[in-house]
Amino acid sequence: MKKISQKIVGYEVLRENDAASTAPAAETAQDKVVQLHEKLERPEMLLGSTYKVKTPLSEHALYITINDVVLNPGTEHELRRPFEIFINSKNMDHFQWIVALTRIVSAVFRKGGDVTFLVEELRSVFDPRGGYFKKGGKYMPSLVAEIGDAIECHLRMIGMLKDEGLDEHQRKLVAEKRAQYESVQNAASQENGGDFPPGAQLCVKCNTKATVKMDGCMTCLNCGESKCG
Repeated sequence: MKKISQKIVGYEVLRENDAASTAPAAETAQDKVVQLHEKLERPEMLLGSTYKVKTPLSEHALYITINDVVLNPGTEHELRRPFEIFINSKNMDHFQWIVALTRIVSAVFRKGGDVTFLVEELRSVFDPRGGYFKKGGKYMPSLVAEIGDAIECHLRMIGMLKDEGLDEHQRKLVAEKRAQYESVQNAASQENGGDFPPGAQLCVKCNTKATVKMDGCMTCLNCGESKCG
């Protein structure tokens, strides 16, 4: 019960609908959506992926582990976002800067937002001693760039990075080049009759592109003409 200490100058009956309108607004579903930020506490368990990196710079492989936090699980707003990174190796030559790099990258991950810029930042680091080619022929300018490549692979895996694909102009250009190449190949096939190697030379006797080098001698596969008799 509340005691009235002032003189009453007027009154009004409060109806049930009016009470509902003056009550605090109910929390909406959108308000319950959890976003990644630096104050978000680390869960007891995180999903992770480990990437093995073997470079010609060291006999020991580098193991890059990226752990993800799952936000709003079981809802339409469920997201998997990188939360921390660890890099381990038996090679201790790069221990100090690798530990520093993992702490900085982990801090950026926990800030939330768009962290895809890390990929280009790391891949633009060049080793003054020169880079190397990894398996498959891809050039890596440095070990730091290799780490950036692993992060890119992980961000694509969880859906944060997607292939933009070719624009309309590029698709048209590729289609034109493909048609041009196929027309040249078809013409060469018709000219050769389709029965002789594409690198065959023109025979001076039968005028057919069927002359190839066999046993050290130019021989026509169409008429048998040979410079060796």
